[in-house]
Amino acid sequence: MSDPSSLEKPARGRPSIRPTYNPETFGKVSERVARFLGSWRFIAWMSILILAWVIFNVVATDPADPYPFIFLTLLLSLQASYAAPLILLAQNRQDDRDRIQIKEDRERTERLIADTEYLAREIAALRIGLGEVVTRDYLRRELRALLEDLEHDEA
Repeated sequence: MSDPSSLEKPARGRPSIRPTYNPETFGKVSERVARFLGSWRFIAWMSILILAWVIFNVVATDPADPYPFIFLTLLLSLQASYAAPLILLAQNRQDDRDRIQIKEDRERTERLIADTEYLAREIAALRIGLGEVVTRDYLRRELRALLEDLEHDEA
C-alpha cells in the first residue's frame, strides 16, 4: 500500500482557518453595492429611514437620539465611509474593463485599416488591369474597320 511518509507525492496542506480572499468576488460585490447606492431605490429607503428616525425622535417623550440627531449623523457618516471606497473600487474595475475594451477596439481598428488598405490596393490593381483590357466597343470598331478593309480589298 502507500506509505504516508512517501516522498513521491506532496503532502496535503493543513486546512486553513483563515478566510480566502478572492479579488474578483470582492470586486463584484463592491459593484453591486455601488450600483445599489446609486439607485433611486436606495435614495427612497434612506429618505424614509431618516424621516422615520427624525419623526420618532421628535415625537417621542424619551427620544433615543434628541434634536441634533448626533447618532443619526454618526450612522450616516459610517455609511458614507464604507460607501465611498466601494464606489471607488467599482469605478476602478470599470476603468479596467474600459481599458481592455479600448485596447480591443484599437486592435480591431488597426485590422480594419489594414484590410481597407489591402482592398484599396486590389481595386487600384483591377483598375490598372481594366485599363489594359480591350473594351467591347473598341473591339467592335476594330473588327468593323478590318471587315471594311477586307470588303474594300475584295472589291
